[in-house]
Amino acid sequence: MNSIRRQLLIWQITSLVLTGLLVSVLTYSITWSGFNKVRDYTLEQVAHAIVRHGVESTREDDEIQDHGRFISQIWERSRLVYASRPDIELPRQPLGFAVVTWNGEEWRTYTLYNSGLTIQVASPKANRVLAYARLANWLLLPLAILVAGLGILIWMAVVRALAPLEQVRREIGVRDVAMLHPINMADVPEEIRPLGEALNALLLRLDKSLSQQRRFVADAAHELRTPLTALKLQAQMVARAESPSERQQALLRLQEGIDRAARLVSQLLAMARLEPEAQAERTLVDMDALVKQVVADFSTVAEAYQVDLGLTDSAPVTLRGHTEPLRILISNLIDNAVRYTPSGGRVDVALRQEAGWAVLTVSDTGPGIPAAERGNVFRRFYRLAGHEALGSGLGLAIVREIVLLCQGQIALSDVPGGGLKVEVRLPTD
Repeated sequence: MNSIRRQLLIWQITSLVLTGLLVSVLTYSITWSGFNKVRDYTLEQVAHAIVRHGVESTREDDEIQDHGRFISQIWERSRLVYASRPDIELPRQPLGFAVVTWNGEEWRTYTLYNSGLTIQVASPKANRVLAYARLANWLLLPLAILVAGLGILIWMAVVRALAPLEQVRREIGVRDVAMLHPINMADVPEEIRPLGEALNALLLRLDKSLSQQRRFVADAAHELRTPLTALKLQAQMVARAESPSERQQALLRLQEGIDRAARLVSQLLAMARLEPEAQAERTLVDMDALVKQVVADFSTVAEAYQVDLGLTDSAPVTLRGHTEPLRILISNLIDNAVRYTPSGGRVDVALRQEAGWAVLTVSDTGPGIPAAERGNVFRRFYRLAGHEALGSGLGLAIVREIVLLCQGQIALSDVPGGGLKVEVRLPTD
């Protein structure tokens, strides 16, 4: 699992440990060099003390004894005349500092010449290493404690810094569809505030979408109840018909009611499919072919209504979009025009291209829509007075939703001589 807290702790504590190791190595190198210089200086001072005061001066010198075990040797010419430790016979070394091995043990020596005497002072290197190890422990132990303490502080700081994010996570975790109010951003750090604001915007959109869905379901249930009640009454009228002619009339009315109910259900399904369709990847749509196909599909419907349906103008136009919603758009415009045009009337469909726009127009010779009502007809389930029995009140609402999803434009206008013209402009870029 990819955890921000884990990543922060790993990177910061790793950096801290590596820094501590680097400081330890540098401290070791610097103090080891300084320690060796001090030990060499001590050897040199012991040798000069022997020159000034004799060998007895080194036996009672506590300061020198504190620096470790030393031995001294004095040669007159090539003859050893004095050895503080007769059991240790180190060979005479050149003047200055040197390293000699005796019985498998390394010794650091300092040799000087004075008044015919060669004086050599030595100390075992093992003593030097042990003394430095004790010193290094005193130096590095506080550093180790410091690194451990800083590690704990880093852990506490990371946990505290991420606490608001954890609070947001818990607040979101207990929510459901009934709790879509914005998250309180008062204590959210500036670095994650954009994330919180984007999440609040998403919650608002989700709340709006769910509210629209609830209203749609409530409206749909209300609209379905009326035709279903009518179908029930019409079925009862068929059952009570006393003559074949009455039964025939009742059956025709029942068939019309079934057609209206089926159309309403079809429109409801089309409305419900719009949003999922809009989320799909857009493809190139041949609008010319699509318009011709829909016009051909409605030719039999137009004949039944005795309406002259035709394609008066068409141009090769392609745009990037979704085929099914565009098919629904064209179908609803033609269906509305055919249904509201009286027998013997005319419906003209045209498609052209204008400067980055695909322009679809559907004109009819029907009653038209009063200018004062043109803003209302795009609302769901809205019907003009006197036209309640003809439609579901969803046709133009669906058209408008599709136009908005395509970032297009729609306009209603009068046709000279009477009728309605619907113009839809869809971007082709």
